Amino acid sequence: MKTTLSSETQTVTIDTEGPMIMIGEKINPTGRKRLAAAIKDGDYDYIVNLAVRQVEAGADVLDVNVGVPGIDEVKTMEEVVGVVTDAVEVPLCIDSPNHAAVAAGVAACKGRPLVNSVNGEEVSMQAVLPVVKEYDTAVIGLTLDEDGIPETAEGRFTVAAKIIERATSMGIPLESIVIDPLVLTVGADSNASRVTLDTIALVTKEYGVNINLGASNVSFGLPDRHTLNQAFLALGMGVGASCAITDVVKLAPTIRGADLLRGRDQHGMRYIKYFRKHAPKDD
Repeated sequence: MKTTLSSETQTVTIDTEGPMIMIGEKINPTGRKRLAAAIKDGDYDYIVNLAVRQVEAGADVLDVNVGVPGIDEVKTMEEVVGVVTDAVEVPLCIDSPNHAAVAAGVAACKGRPLVNSVNGEEVSMQAVLPVVKEYDTAVIGLTLDEDGIPETAEGRFTVAAKIIERATSMGIPLESIVIDPLVLTVGADSNASRVTLDTIALVTKEYGVNINLGASNVSFGLPDRHTLNQAFLALGMGVGASCAITDVVKLAPTIRGADLLRGRDQHGMRYIKYFRKHAPKDD
């Protein structure tokens, strides 16, 4: 199944049979004090620099989240989408729990963005899905509802099914829906990763939709987080994940390598191109 995103000049296809699409996570102030300060101060040069660095590192899409307390998030989202769009050519992923900010960001985009996100709560589906329908965007569906994140793969599958069935009943095409099975830290529950992987298998078998992963949560609170994130991404790709909101600078080599090893990179061209571009330069 193919989910198409676009900017004014580029088209990116998330494909269940294609290579992993990398969505750069850095324009999100959660846990990033310097970015939060830049957003509050209107320091958009700093944001542009983050955007450019991620695209140079291989990001196919950029996540944009401006959720800082005390700002006009709607206005700021419009402004940040504008400066990022002017700086880079890749499509955007509009990311906010503020439904008005999502609508503003989508309206400011040139092309077809990805909305991050809707979940199984009734209030979320009622607020987000009409925007997705009106602007013909793609959307990430999170497997949580009024009761939180289900502890089992079957429970998360049920939430995914609810989102998919509601969206398609509104006329949103199945290929526009990307499911995120969520992952909790294995530091608190050693089965957390297994539940996520099993959810991917269930959702892809029943619906065949594209699957998004957020890799960083899996390793929270543990040593050598990078190794765990690498392993989780590779495992997720092996069972059907087709895009990831992640630290592209750190994890692009893993993703390119996993794509090559699972037969998603003809003649290794994407892998070779990446390492030619990013090979250490002699002093």
